[in-house]
Amino acid sequence: MPDTKDWTWVLERPCAECGLDTQSFPREAVAGMIRVNADAWQDLLAGAGRDDLRRRPSPSVWSALEYGCHVRDVHRLYDKRLALMLTVDGPHYPNWDQDATAVADRYAEQDPATVAAALREAAGALAARFEGVSGDQWQRTGVRSDGARFTVESFARYYIHDPVHHLYDVTGVRPAAHAAPAS
Repeated sequence: MPDTKDWTWVLERPCAECGLDTQSFPREAVAGMIRVNADAWQDLLAGAGRDDLRRRPSPSVWSALEYGCHVRDVHRLYDKRLALMLTVDGPHYPNWDQDATAVADRYAEQDPATVAAALREAAGALAARFEGVSGDQWQRTGVRSDGARFTVESFARYYIHDPVHHLYDVTGVRPAAHAAPAS
């Protein structure tokens, strides 16, 4: 079932499901949060070959493996979008149909170890790009296909909710505080 919700509300209030408050941490913490989240996905997907990674809790809810594939692809997509925001004035992003991608790329049939490695790589690339953001770059803008406008800062806060929320979807465990590593 396609998710047609407009999740931009997470920029205004904490998520009642996963508990993440996107305004409760400094914007510079997002890179560390990406890495912490990617580590948790590694632990989850390390049970390669476990049947439960492929088992859907219900027909309309993705399996842990499918969520892992989605999170990997979200990291890749947001890395491309962030690169655009940092190099092009006010870019408009094409629509991404996450459900069509899940079917076309056969998320449920992918190898968990391969997904884990690709997720870590994609998360690392995006975290590094966010670490490179400074000063006025946080105020650069981009526009989603539905017209939602983001600054790099609001984009970072909106984005981090996705992998955090999906880890919660799979584990049922809310993130501790903002899930950023201690400095």
